[in-house]
Amino acid sequence: MVLLVALAFWAAGFLLLGRFQRIRVKGSAGPLPAVSVIIPARNEEHNLPVLLRSLASQPAKPRQIIVVDDSSTDRTAAVARESGATVIPSLPLPDGWRGKTWACHQGAQAATGDLLLFVDADTWFEPDGLARMLSAYVGGGFSVAPCHAVQKAYEDLSLFFNVAMTAGTLPDGLFGQMLLVDRESYRRAGGHEAVRGRVLENLWLAGQFRAAGIPVRSVSGRGIFSFRMYPGGLRELVQGWTKGFASGAGQTPRGALLLIVAWMVGLMLAPLGWLITGDWLCWGALYLACAAQVLWFGRLVGTFRSFSALLYPVPLIFFFLVFLWSVVHSGKTVTWKGRAIRAD
Repeated sequence: MVLLVALAFWAAGFLLLGRFQRIRVKGSAGPLPAVSVIIPARNEEHNLPVLLRSLASQPAKPRQIIVVDDSSTDRTAAVARESGATVIPSLPLPDGWRGKTWACHQGAQAATGDLLLFVDADTWFEPDGLARMLSAYVGGGFSVAPCHAVQKAYEDLSLFFNVAMTAGTLPDGLFGQMLLVDRESYRRAGGHEAVRGRVLENLWLAGQFRAAGIPVRSVSGRGIFSFRMYPGGLRELVQGWTKGFASGAGQTPRGALLLIVAWMVGLMLAPLGWLITGDWLCWGALYLACAAQVLWFGRLVGTFRSFSALLYPVPLIFFFLVFLWSVVHSGKTVTWKGRAIRAD
C-alpha cells in the first residue's frame, strides 16, 4: 500500500513538468523595441562583468544599460563605468524601502526605453538571448526562469529550491531575477514603489499587475538567460534561501504547492521504504526512477550534476532543513549583503 502511495506521489512530478513552458518567439521579424536594461547592484564587482559582457555581445543592443549602485563598498561602480554602462549612485535608502526595490525604482525613473528590463547582477544572457526574449514579449509583465549554472559541489544543494521556485512560478508568475515590462503597464501597476518593503518583490509585483488587469506570463529560460546563485559559499547560500523562501512558498498557487509537496514526499518515501523493508528490488527500482526524474528536473532548471540526482536525499533533506529555518525566521531580522532586513 505504501509503495502504491509512493508511486502515485512520484507520478505527481510529471504533472509538474507540464508547467515548464519554453520560450516561443513570434513569427514576425519586425524591429525590436527599444529597451532600457536596469541592474540593481550592491557589491557586485565580480558578477557585473559577466552580465555586461553578455549584453555587449548581443546582436540586439539595448537602448541603454543602467547600473544603480546601491551603496557598494567595492568597485561595482567603477566596473560598470569601464564596461560603458550608465551608473546611478543610489540615494539614501528611505524608510520602508528595501535596497533592491529602491534601486529598481530609481533606475526606472532614469530609463528612456519603451520597455524596462530589470535584471539581477548575477545573471547573464546566452548568445542571442536578448533578441529571443524581446521577440517573445507580447505585453504586460513577462519573466524568464534563469538556468542555474552550477560550478561548485555545494551549489548542487540548491537543486530542490530551484525546482520548487521554478515549478511554483511558471507559467503565470514573475521571477525575481528578471522582469520585462512596458512602461505604461509598469506605471499602472504602481512599479516597485507599490512593493517597496518586500524582500520577494517579484511575487507581490505579480499581484499588483493582476489587480490592475495586466497579464503576467513566465517561461523557462534554458539557453536564453542564466545565473549562478550564491557563489560566495555555503553560508551565503543558506542566508539567501532563508531570507524569504517560506514566504514565497505561501504565495505559490495552491495546486502547484500541493503537487510539489506530494512529489517531494514521494521522493522521501523511496529511500525510507528501502531502508525499512530491505526490499531492494521494489523500493530500489522506485529509488532509481525517482533519481532519474530528479535528474530530468535538474537539467530543466540548471546544470545540476548526475551525482546530485543519484544522491538526491541529501539536497532534499537540506531543502527541508533550510525551509524550516526560513519558517522560523519569517518576520524576523536576517542579514543579507551586509544589511539587517526583516524577512517577508
